[in-house]
Amino acid sequence: MPPSLIRRRIYPAPFMAGLALLYSGIHVHAADAATDTKTSKPKHHRHAAGKAAAAGKAAAHNPAKAAPAPAVAATGTTAARPLYAPPGTTSTITPTEENLTVVGSPMNILHQDIGLSRMPQDVMHTPQTVNVVPQVLMEQQNVKSLDEALRNVPGITAAVGEGEGGMSGDQFLIRGFQAQNDIYEDGLRDYGVYSRDSFDYDHISVIKGPSSEVFGNGTTGGAINMVTKMPHLGNSYSGQFSGGSADYYRGTLDVNQQIGESTAIRIAGMGNENDEVGRDDVYSHRWGIAPSIAFGLGKPTTLTIEYFHQTDNRIPDYGVPLLTKPGTTIARPATEFGVNRNNWYGTQYDQDDSNVDMLSAHLKHEFNSHITFYDDLRGGMYQRYFSASWEGCNATCNAAYFGNDPASALVDRRGHLGGPEPYQQNDWSVQNVASAIAKFNTGMLKHKIIAGWDVAHVYDRRTNYAYNYNGLNGTQTDTTGLVNPTNFVPGLLLGNVGQYSSNLVNISGVGRALHKTGVATDVGAFFSDQVWFAPWFSARAGFRWDHWDSHYSANEGMVGTGVSYGQNQDTYNPTVNLMYTPNDDTMVYFNWAQSTTPLGLYVTNSSEPLRATNEGYAPERSSLYEIGAKYNAFHGRMGFTVSAFRLEKGNSLLTDPTTGDVTPSSDRQRNQGFELSASGEILKNWNVIATYAYYDAKTIASATAADVGKRIQYAPKNSATFWSTYTIAPATPWNVTFGGGLTWRQSVWLDPANTAKVPDTVEWDAMISHSFLKHWKVAMNGYNLANRLNYSNLFSDRVTPSTGRAFLFNISATY
Repeated sequence: MPPSLIRRRIYPAPFMAGLALLYSGIHVHAADAATDTKTSKPKHHRHAAGKAAAAGKAAAHNPAKAAPAPAVAATGTTAARPLYAPPGTTSTITPTEENLTVVGSPMNILHQDIGLSRMPQDVMHTPQTVNVVPQVLMEQQNVKSLDEALRNVPGITAAVGEGEGGMSGDQFLIRGFQAQNDIYEDGLRDYGVYSRDSFDYDHISVIKGPSSEVFGNGTTGGAINMVTKMPHLGNSYSGQFSGGSADYYRGTLDVNQQIGESTAIRIAGMGNENDEVGRDDVYSHRWGIAPSIAFGLGKPTTLTIEYFHQTDNRIPDYGVPLLTKPGTTIARPATEFGVNRNNWYGTQYDQDDSNVDMLSAHLKHEFNSHITFYDDLRGGMYQRYFSASWEGCNATCNAAYFGNDPASALVDRRGHLGGPEPYQQNDWSVQNVASAIAKFNTGMLKHKIIAGWDVAHVYDRRTNYAYNYNGLNGTQTDTTGLVNPTNFVPGLLLGNVGQYSSNLVNISGVGRALHKTGVATDVGAFFSDQVWFAPWFSARAGFRWDHWDSHYSANEGMVGTGVSYGQNQDTYNPTVNLMYTPNDDTMVYFNWAQSTTPLGLYVTNSSEPLRATNEGYAPERSSLYEIGAKYNAFHGRMGFTVSAFRLEKGNSLLTDPTTGDVTPSSDRQRNQGFELSASGEILKNWNVIATYAYYDAKTIASATAADVGKRIQYAPKNSATFWSTYTIAPATPWNVTFGGGLTWRQSVWLDPANTAKVPDTVEWDAMISHSFLKHWKVAMNGYNLANRLNYSNLFSDRVTPSTGRAFLFNISATY
């Protein structure tokens, strides 16, 4: 029997669990204090069991203009993975005392590292648009997930998947282009389909534009890289508990302990339980833990081993359908016409239950001051049971709502393809990236070469389940009221494995399959050389070759022996950069880069699109042209960036949301515009981070003549974020920090024909905090203070209302 047949909600005192973890982590008076975080949870437990995690302090770095040096945390400790340290910070560490003098601001994103060995420089010296969500910003906003963190980045929108399969989890678009397969953690691809909690994040980098020379296939709009918390020399202990609107309870813990001269362990944990403000019957109960150990800190050879686990049981929310008011031609969310924003159109079987386990190893060896070797290895296992209702309002439903009896309007919860059908997903992946950095001179020229290989394999296995009505074969329309929906469907049954096979969703070119299997192997090699022709001018050229081999099969059910398709392609992706750096605080650059996206790239996080008619299709091809400048001002306190770009995508592949068929459109799409950012400390105790993006995104060629000249779906013309805080009387008993900000996204089109639209998103948030007893802090956050009806996840025929007005109280301690 599928695990979703019984939906349970369990509430075992999250408040006490959070406080217990808080006190266990922070009442430590000696370096050898022990902490026991062992816990257990029965299968399908609905409550985020008592694991906790906390945000650690934001790290500052040693100034090292020439060679890489270990990064230095704000407490004077050494980070596990040495990175290139940005200018502007000095530190002195002695056996008897620690002193840290910071020139700059942790809010200045130009000081941040990208977080992967293949891009060892900081944001300041990266010739590409890079947005960073620093740890200090996530702490001030009390960020709890990757999705929440990325709301600080203009040009990113969330989508809920498309085609058969109904993928949920984290599905992002960057500059209007799919990026669900472009999510990385510490430079390695995260293949899982799940909603990522942020308890183990140090900071998040978003690299805008095609970057296949670094990351491999994909990255049309860019790549998202989460940099995790790593062990460091010295001891630190922190914990926090949050509670607030919609029964929100959350406890986190972050403990770092030095062992011996050059070894340290770190444990981050989290327990979270919440409903959703402004949405009925939607909740998330999750817990996670991330222990890690580092050897050789401060030595030429450093090895860090980390494990990550997250369990999440949530109710998927596919939002509200779109309606077209009579006399108009543009479809808009039903909630814009009076439908209750709280309405949820799911059934008693809807569930998204995921378990993620990843084991990673990061090795760095400095042979000498000229050559450094890196090796990053990860294995992941991802288990997921997913069942969601996919509501749609057809012409009859639309007419009924705007007629004399709106209550008679019925939405179809089976949606496209008669599904999505429930399925159990069992995946695994392994990836190894080995790279080396070599610095040397040839005559008067200085070189920095980065070269290596990248080998990855991913396996996806899905077992599909079928619905049935009253034990009789044959599908039946599953409807509920648009105005007053009910989530219980009398007579609706969910079969066991292989039961009701004739009711499985019929996929074009596949049939009614019980099992679907996707497998892909990618072997890549990359090389780049940066040459300094003068101290103030350098050029970098690089390329990457990938051999992509993917296969898809479907069998059993009503397809008999099944079908099998495959794709085998070689791709080449070059890049060229020109950099003018008259001093350490200024860079002007030009960037040209290309990327390719094979048809079968999305193995785990989309319905596998391979068919007999399309397995020979050429990949999508994208090109980026960008010029920009970056400037560190006021002794590194403030950082400013400006860039103008043109992104072109050819040979676009289109997925029909009704049939799931993928066809070559020969469409050419273009997004051009500019982006601005300012971050850091304006005046003493006054911090700010602000971004703005303007996109002129259009279809410039298409076999569908009516689409030419139309805006690209999901790409806003204007978007901006702003956050600012000010501290009154710091380091005094009466200190107080207050701040707030704005997130704005202009209206976007939801389809290529520009016949469906979602209005502007405007959200005002605020915070206030007070520190006391040297180590403790209390804070209050308010979200969407105007209680505006905004929309988060977007799709071509439905959107999900964002969280309504909410408040969250937080108490934390750091030792």
